[in-house]
Amino acid sequence: MEGFNTFEKQDKILVGMSGGVDSSVAVRILQEQGFAVQGAVIRFSPAHDGAVTAAQETASTLQIPLHVIDAAQAFEENVILPFCQNYCAGRTPNPCIFCNPLVKFRLLSEKAAELGCRFIATGHYARVETDSNGISRIAVPASAARDQSYMLYRLPQEILRKLVLPLGEFEKDDIREMARELQLSCADAPDSMEICFIPDGDYSAYIRARGFTPKSGRFLGPDGKDFGPHAGVDHYTVGQRKGLGIAAGRPLFVKAILPNGDIQLAETGQEYSTHLTLTDPATPDGQPLSAGEYLVKIRSAAKPVPCLYTEDGEVAFPEPVRAPAPGQSAVFYRDGLVYGGGIIDTTW
Repeated sequence: MEGFNTFEKQDKILVGMSGGVDSSVAVRILQEQGFAVQGAVIRFSPAHDGAVTAAQETASTLQIPLHVIDAAQAFEENVILPFCQNYCAGRTPNPCIFCNPLVKFRLLSEKAAELGCRFIATGHYARVETDSNGISRIAVPASAARDQSYMLYRLPQEILRKLVLPLGEFEKDDIREMARELQLSCADAPDSMEICFIPDGDYSAYIRARGFTPKSGRFLGPDGKDFGPHAGVDHYTVGQRKGLGIAAGRPLFVKAILPNGDIQLAETGQEYSTHLTLTDPATPDGQPLSAGEYLVKIRSAAKPVPCLYTEDGEVAFPEPVRAPAPGQSAVFYRDGLVYGGGIIDTTW
């Protein structure tokens, strides 16, 4: 890794740990590279108490000091509250997108500075590359199947310049095998698939238990037919087919969630869009994203597809894309590097 000479002088590095297999093995990789490693686990909410305990166990096994960072207030303000508000408005937010720059990596960076650690690291599957102008960018990892670069597109330069992502060169199977060799209890633990602060996956119950009232409205068919009231906009997302609870005699999808709370349905094939607009843009260097051709991902698990981006925040697709959802992010790539992204606002 350019800029590191860790075998001659041990650089201090703070690793964000969750008790899971990825961050745990990241610690050992960095130790073997010669870093002086410390760990930090962030308690975002009461739902993360188990992660704190697991990280403490792993830190003991790997013989590194572990610092517990309380982030409950910052997480509430920057992640949970906007998440609930967006769902109530009929949008589909990705809380990790904003947690990373506003809470997780910010707190790791602040703790690293307090401890005198030159670098920070996490167990994300991505890489960091720095160009000849000194601009650092997130890059896709060796494992296309595990690519988490999408989640990191909002990280600013001050974070990217000190960020080390040791798993960017590995496949998941390699990481699990290392964990078994280290006899870590998390070696075969399943990957977390749900939002971390809603472990049971019931977003609607969580939002309503916090006192929010999502918009209500009616299902509107492709021809304008009223299919009756729906259960609340927090139960649906653009592109959804299952769980609508209507008898239309043919498959229907959620095409759009309208500002008044009504849900526009569409037949198969009508859930595609050729254009979208973005709000709240972000780039690694803080400069506006240049107009031009990119590959873009419109959700974390989507394949990147060609697009044309204009400086006014409009994105055009030469081939229609399925169900871009307002509230999700569109992230732009060139040559495997993240050039920026923004929040999907409107589609057509």
